[in-house]
Amino acid sequence: MSLSEFEIIQRFFTRSGGRTALQSGTRLGVGDDAALLAVPPGCELVAAIDTLVAAHHFLPDAAPRAIGHRALAVNLSDLAAMGATPAWALLALTLPQADEAWLSEFSTGWFELADCHGVDLVGGDTTRGPLTISVQILGTVEQGTALRRSGGRAGDCIVVTGNLGDAGAGLAIARGAHGHAIATASLAAIDELRSRFEYPVPRVGFGRAARGIASAAMDLSDGLAGDLPKLAQASGLAAHIEVERLPLSAALLSFASLPQAREWALSAGDDYELLMTVPRSRYQQLHDLAAGFGLRLTRIGELRAGGGVTWSMDGADIRVAAAGFDHFR
Repeated sequence: MSLSEFEIIQRFFTRSGGRTALQSGTRLGVGDDAALLAVPPGCELVAAIDTLVAAHHFLPDAAPRAIGHRALAVNLSDLAAMGATPAWALLALTLPQADEAWLSEFSTGWFELADCHGVDLVGGDTTRGPLTISVQILGTVEQGTALRRSGGRAGDCIVVTGNLGDAGAGLAIARGAHGHAIATASLAAIDELRSRFEYPVPRVGFGRAARGIASAAMDLSDGLAGDLPKLAQASGLAAHIEVERLPLSAALLSFASLPQAREWALSAGDDYELLMTVPRSRYQQLHDLAAGFGLRLTRIGELRAGGGVTWSMDGADIRVAAAGFDHFR
């Protein structure tokens, strides 16, 4: 028996219980023509939207639970970059067919992550067609405190959270590429790298705590080489990166050569770490703050007067292709 649109919403995306309306700000959620949401006094509404398309953002045979997690995680990462507190999400789900097992796993992955960050699903849409997931995330931030790309100043340190390049390796593993490396790497390393691609961890708590310390921020979705120029341009400055400083995980280095690991770190994308700038006088404070979250923070360069991005390796200038992931390239 095929499921109707109403049955899909009721069975897989409508929940009872959970946080009270007073706690969540949800006055009316799933089940009406639109949601009614209450923004806390003194706060601004923060909104972002992302669309994930099968074979472009995830492999067609990816686990539905991973797809559900990823669809929400990439949006949460945008809010993390703004220092915002997530609150609500809307989900538009286009399905080739109403597969009960797929929907059950997808919604499990979604709600596992939503519950971790206090996100209420308050509406959306379902339709039939090629597998596509669009998510709008809504959150709040105290007025005038949001992190932006445009706040950097000449002399600020450029820093990144976590490790770079793991997701690029994870995608290669999921595709079955680099067969020799897969055959020789440890199962633990392979599982870690694949998980970094399929289950990205949005740095929401750290982003929120970094407000007032970091001067500018954005999330790394399209790769450092593609994203850094956007931050530098927004701040009206040049950026310089010391490539040997890029943080690379032990799992990545056990799987790939150093040149390959650095290539993934620069351009593969999908890491969903935070790229930030911070005044030199406050770098240690931000570093210690990250440690409190169990999070690695690495200084990789600095902002300078001028424009554009330059790169060096062990003191010598090098060329790095200024390209990240681009749907239309």
